[in-house]
Amino acid sequence: MQKGSVLVTGGAGYIGSHAVLALLDAGWPVVVVDNLVTGFAWAVDPRATLIQANIEDDAAVRAAMRAHDVCAVMHFAGSVVVPESVSDPLKYYRNNTVASRALIESAVACGVSHFIFSSTAATYGIPDQVPVSEDSPTRPINPYGMSKLMTEAMLKDVAAAHPMNFCALRYFNVAGADPLGRSGQSTAGATHLIKVAVEAATGKRDHVGIFGTDFATPDGTGVRDYIHVSDLAAAHVHALDLLIARPGDSHIMNAGYGRGYSVNDVLDAVDRVTNRTIDRRYQGRRAGDPDALVADNSAILATLPWRPQLDDLDTIVGHALAWERKLAEQAEPQRQS
Repeated sequence: MQKGSVLVTGGAGYIGSHAVLALLDAGWPVVVVDNLVTGFAWAVDPRATLIQANIEDDAAVRAAMRAHDVCAVMHFAGSVVVPESVSDPLKYYRNNTVASRALIESAVACGVSHFIFSSTAATYGIPDQVPVSEDSPTRPINPYGMSKLMTEAMLKDVAAAHPMNFCALRYFNVAGADPLGRSGQSTAGATHLIKVAVEAATGKRDHVGIFGTDFATPDGTGVRDYIHVSDLAAAHVHALDLLIARPGDSHIMNAGYGRGYSVNDVLDAVDRVTNRTIDRRYQGRRAGDPDALVADNSAILATLPWRPQLDDLDTIVGHALAWERKLAEQAEPQRQS
């Protein structure tokens, strides 16, 4: 293992907090930089060092990099709600692209050798064929996907000009929670289907909306590739090992299971796991939703020793449900006080 520590941006958020756990469990020293606008300080494992700062705060970020002998950055900080990116595009280009540029510049200035980027399948837009491979055309249909693709382009150019290599992992639909109950998705007003469904199952919502029933899929509802957040976090640690072992190579890889489930499949799983029936309300399609979005994950399987450990829809739902119940239990004393 290379000497130094890993700086995790957005490490107080959903995916970032799971990556922090995976790094710590693998023996890495971790320093988290998070502005805590959407993240939670309590979500950061106490074994890590938390610095509350914006990633475009060059002085704070560079001081952290130098003080903690940072050799690698895992970059999760940013805005992630697709409809919001359409209504407020400048927010996404500021938070995702401009801020990433500042972070990359700080990494170069401090001699950081490796950079792992939280990218997205939204870079593909509406794919010509499914499953989607990394050489598929990148045609984002919303500012969120474009803001991530622009950061990928910056990383390619920086890696060509400076002694830094990178790995961009294009996530598909991330879901679930840490199997040990240490972290999960805690954001208020989340829009991810499994999060919404387990909120409905625990009484936090009175129904689940299904947007579109006329897709070209077996049951008419949209099909997506759902990856367990802990499997995704493990992929980041393997990607870091690869960047260290092969410092001259950079990579862009899909992070998914290569298997799709429809909206109804997911809600059926929630009904099974909870032994109750969620109220499903069918609504019109949302603009730009593809019929199906499933990863061709052959590249990540060939490149990394990563193998999914939690590739089971009921398991993903069960972990998400356990976390949702834990959040509800924590909230109850606050309501009573």
